[in-house]
Amino acid sequence: MIRTSFNDGWQVRPKTNPFAELSGQTAPYREVMLPHDAMIEQARVPSEEGGAGGYFPGGVYEYRKTFLVPEEHRGKRVVIEFEGVYRDATVFVNGDYAGQRPYGYSHFHIDADRFLRFGQDNEIRVEARAHQDSRWYTGAGIYRDTWLLVGAVVRIAPDGVRVTTPDIDAERAVVEVATTVVNDSIEIRTADLLIELHDVAGAVVATGRSKVTVLPGESAIARQRLYVREPDLWSITDPALYTCHVTLAGLDSERVTFGIRSLQLDPVHGLRLNGESVKLRGACIHHDNGVLGAATHARAEERRVQILKAAGFNAIRMSHHPMSTAMLDACDRLGMLVVDETFDMWTSAKSPYDYSLSFPEWWERDVEAMVAKDYNHPSVIMYSIGNEIPETGTPSGAAWGRKLAEKVRALDGTRYVTNAINNMLAVMSELASLREQAAGINTLMADAGDMMNAVAASDVVTERTAESYGVLDVAGMNYSDSRHALDHEKFPDRIILGTETFPTRIDRNWALVLQYSTVIGDFTWTGWDYLGEVGIGRPQYGDRPVHTAPYPYLLAGCGDIDITGHRRPASYYREIVFGLRTQPYLAVQRPEHHGETFIGSPWAWSDTLASWTWPGHEGAPVTVEVYSDADEVELFLNGRSLGRRPVDRFRVAFEATYEPGELLALAYRDGVESGRDVLRSATGPVRLRAEGDRPVISATGGDLAHITLSLTDADGTLYTSADRQIRLEVSGTGALVGFGSADPSTEERFDATGHRAHEEATVRRTYEGRALAVVRPTGPGKIRLLASAPDCDPAEIIITVEPS
Repeated sequence: MIRTSFNDGWQVRPKTNPFAELSGQTAPYREVMLPHDAMIEQARVPSEEGGAGGYFPGGVYEYRKTFLVPEEHRGKRVVIEFEGVYRDATVFVNGDYAGQRPYGYSHFHIDADRFLRFGQDNEIRVEARAHQDSRWYTGAGIYRDTWLLVGAVVRIAPDGVRVTTPDIDAERAVVEVATTVVNDSIEIRTADLLIELHDVAGAVVATGRSKVTVLPGESAIARQRLYVREPDLWSITDPALYTCHVTLAGLDSERVTFGIRSLQLDPVHGLRLNGESVKLRGACIHHDNGVLGAATHARAEERRVQILKAAGFNAIRMSHHPMSTAMLDACDRLGMLVVDETFDMWTSAKSPYDYSLSFPEWWERDVEAMVAKDYNHPSVIMYSIGNEIPETGTPSGAAWGRKLAEKVRALDGTRYVTNAINNMLAVMSELASLREQAAGINTLMADAGDMMNAVAASDVVTERTAESYGVLDVAGMNYSDSRHALDHEKFPDRIILGTETFPTRIDRNWALVLQYSTVIGDFTWTGWDYLGEVGIGRPQYGDRPVHTAPYPYLLAGCGDIDITGHRRPASYYREIVFGLRTQPYLAVQRPEHHGETFIGSPWAWSDTLASWTWPGHEGAPVTVEVYSDADEVELFLNGRSLGRRPVDRFRVAFEATYEPGELLALAYRDGVESGRDVLRSATGPVRLRAEGDRPVISATGGDLAHITLSLTDADGTLYTSADRQIRLEVSGTGALVGFGSADPSTEERFDATGHRAHEEATVRRTYEGRALAVVRPTGPGKIRLLASAPDCDPAEIIITVEPS
């Protein structure tokens, strides 16, 4: 079918009661460009229950669009594809109900031709509802791309080309192409089907031709085996992609990309990609894009994958729902492995109005949608059928797990199936007695991670979860590293994946991953910070931590990378643990909390910053952390040695007295210097800098420009303590779509087109010297961004927008 973008020309408003409309109490529609997050534009509301969603209110939003359907489309099939609408989407075409989708993360199709008026304007209207239905910030509305598909009555079905590579060696690869052809006519139809496989340079490397006959009102699958000589294999380091072009002669055509790669799994070699064992250095991530809210722009998804990979990750677990097509495409291109997930709940609710209300009726269709979306993506190696499902510790839950696992296998037998099981949650009904049995109860209760691990290693968990783990290819375990060694002995054929782990335990967890061939990887919570679950990773001081932070907290605060894309100290520590960084890394604990008792949760890294600029703290004590894989580290302050100490668990701490200047860490292995890191104090006037991620972007395809705004001295050293308001002016062929900082607790907005005055909508305060602006092109030409801040010279950047 011919596919064209359906993103422009939309309007949105909060939905009002029809009776209110009669009295004139209606909100006006306003123009928007999809993808669009309606929730990020709302004023946040302090409440006792709102922390999960970042204190954003729920709501019902109404989208509409008028579009011309030409007369020549009469007699054809017209389908509207939604990649995702959050949530409980209901679609109307010319006022008539056309379809719905309760789940907010599934792509779905609306058969529109029966409702259309050909040769005339038509209206489509979409209602979306979001209200206390998730444990994180979801956004709301049509937050992913939409497409218009037009085809003949005999055509290739949407998602109808599926490519597998069942047999590969150095000489050739077998490529099997299964094409689903649909016949909506009233007669038997026979057509020629031509397949061409192209390599990355566009050269034809294999062809196939066959006839396919389809009975009226039915569909048929045409399956062909082609052979690619000396194939380029898709891998993490060399993500070679091929293109499959399928033509239904005179009727339709479809083009998909795929990779040639093999997967193997066993307890001796673990996970093998193209015959080589690979350990998964994994990042769990949520779907929001920071200052963009939930709006899924292709470039924002690609940028996240690029930054995560540069930080040392080789795998992403999308938590806890199916990944966007745009991010899958980026993972394919960049060489990032993917564990794609179905649901955060089955039949047992976690929020008052969550998907559990729809799961029994809709789960099969939503699993089908995920697999259809993922099938041709070589980056996808595993499907997760759930996350922390309480039912997994019961016979009924195990039966549900078997249903889901077998459904996935029936749809796609080329990938593995896991389930991210929280062993403590699976035995919650036994938790009181388990606490009484556990030794050192006060210690266990003081650390949630230790308690989870103690429960996870119990015989009750072993017994209650046996069937739920037994239906899987890979036993996904959340916060249960105590079972890694235990199951290696008890269940030597059980392949284990740490599907969710505490960032503070990566050194111990990674040692277990390397020690046991049955443990194939570790996924930290989280690789990228996110909106909602406010403050679970924030630094806390005192006697007892509080899980949820009060308003105006906005962020979870537990990502290796902050919402603007800046790497935090934990990211460099992890890179060293992974064995990917030989240089030490300096991080300084905030001196204002020196001597206080740190009581952050197991998701909370130490309260550190890579800075030696602390005005007002001259002469005050300060703790300096150095991360390194060396034997010893020596710390120098302005040329004076502060001592030389052994490294323990990739970390060593020094006590110092703050004075501006230079802080130098030297690492030694076997007595010889193996690396160094330096922090210098920022000095002199504050300068405002604007730096774009790329000088040239495309006018189409979901492209964006990300501009980092920073406050530095003349040498480029960041002024982490000189935050100030930045005002932006954007002109030319672009529009500001997101602007903000990584401040975890703020009342500032991110959206640039909110309901406040334009002046206020384009001013934001930096956090630790940084802010991020995101600009969307409106057409070919030049985009000019001018930034200004008090006591700084303005900073300007020009971005070229090229036609697609």
